[in-house]
Amino acid sequence: MQITWIAPGESLPDPALAWGPDAPVPGLLAAGGELGVERLLEAYGNAIFPWFSDNQPILWWSPDPRMVLEVARFQLHRSLRKTLEKFRRQDGCEVRINHDFGAVIRACAAAPRAGQSGTWIVPDMVEAYIGLHQAGHAHSVETWIDGRLAGGLYCVAIGRAVFGESMFARQPDASKIALAALVSFCRRHAMPMIDCQQNTTHLASLGAREMPRSAFISHVTRARKQQGPAWHFDPLYWDELLLARPSPLT
Repeated sequence: MQITWIAPGESLPDPALAWGPDAPVPGLLAAGGELGVERLLEAYGNAIFPWFSDNQPILWWSPDPRMVLEVARFQLHRSLRKTLEKFRRQDGCEVRINHDFGAVIRACAAAPRAGQSGTWIVPDMVEAYIGLHQAGHAHSVETWIDGRLAGGLYCVAIGRAVFGESMFARQPDASKIALAALVSFCRRHAMPMIDCQQNTTHLASLGAREMPRSAFISHVTRARKQQGPAWHFDPLYWDELLLARPSPLT
């Protein structure tokens, strides 16, 4: 099978041209190009994302199906609920958004991953997403405990379309707290879905499920045209999770 190579400034291919489930690497769409802000906005706005390792060209992906977390279906397990309730009322515990994006993405790059000896968040990716953050389209959700960054995640947002990227934890449950905060934020601001890119058991346990790429593209097309919210976290947003009735997995 051949891969489409793109030159800097050349448009990315139609996501429908990505390699299918029987290909050696399902979801691979193209290689090459660059990682500037405009390129990343083009990619995410068309349900495409970059993912590559050191010593590889930039690789562009659009898997089918797509793993997504519909925030209304987030599974707030009893243990996490207790953790959030304690976190919310404890002095020195807070969620911050975009307080230190650079620290968060570098911590995600350094976090060990089961079954992986390296990271896909290579220096070029760090630089690119810091640029996207400075342009207002990449955000960090941060768990702070006693004045220290304990964990967090970063994501991309175009309008009301949200794309989860990576998370890390330096203390138990710190990344889960950040994810729960992002879900609360999205619920409050009528942002119905967080892209998770690919299927994992952990994400499925939290309520994420696979969606046909065509349906995901339709969602992104609508959501990216809507006015996005101001990215800051109010502790009142916890009510979106802690006061809501549990949503069954269906």
